[in-house]
Parts: sequence; structure tokens; C-alpha cells
Amino acid sequence: MNKVNIFDIEGMELPAGRRTRVMLGENGAINGEYFCQGYVVIYPNGSVPEHEHEAVESYTVLQGAGVMTVDGEAQPVKAGDMVYVESGKPHSLRNTGDGDLHMMFVYAPKMIVDHWAKESSGALK
Repeated sequence: MNKVNIFDIEGMELPAGRRTRVMLGENGAINGEYFCQGYVVIYPNGSVPEHEHEAVESYTVLQGAGVMTVDGEAQPVKAGDMVYVESGKPHSLRNTGDGDLHMMFVYAPKMIVDHWAKESSGALK
């Protein structure tokens, strides 16, 4: 059995106002075969900046509220909402609430998406 506690993973603090912990994937606590899964805490007024990638992805909001934009269409999201993002569609998530927004992402196939490095370098805001 491979087991990990989300909160035992330090993760990475990203400049757009969030902490991302990769639980499963090439850069995760466990290296799975087919997909990547992570846990993200977006601080008030923080975001996952708009980006796109070949992988399909889902975002599931666990706590808080925000606005998810996929391919130019923006909709409010709250705890319990799941958004599926098709391959190649630009997408972003902004925390519009007063508290932290917690969400889980899953994407496949597994890879290390380049938008984390772009954001860390200041190229993506």
C-alpha cells in the first residue's frame, strides 16, 4: 500500500497566491503511472493563472468560492463543484472569497506541467 497525508507534503508556494501539493505524479509524493493528482490552497485574491496544456484535467472545489474560467467562459464555483477541462483549453481559477479556497486537481496523462515553472519565473501571472 502506498499512503501519503496531504499535509505532510510541503509542496510549493507559487507567486499568484497559492500552495500546491502534488500527491501523485512524476513530481509527487508517490509516482503513479497514468495520472497526476494534487491539492491546492488558493489564498484570498490568489489564483491559478490562465494556462493550457495537452492533458485533460478536473478541478474539484472542496472549500471556499471562486471563479473558474475555461476557454473564455467564466462561472462561479463553490464547495462541491467539479469542472472538467478538455485538452488544449485555456483555464484559470481565482479565489473570490474571504477565506482560503481548497481544491483538488487531477490530470492525465501524467506529466510535469510547465505552467508552474513559468509562474515561478514571473512569465505567467
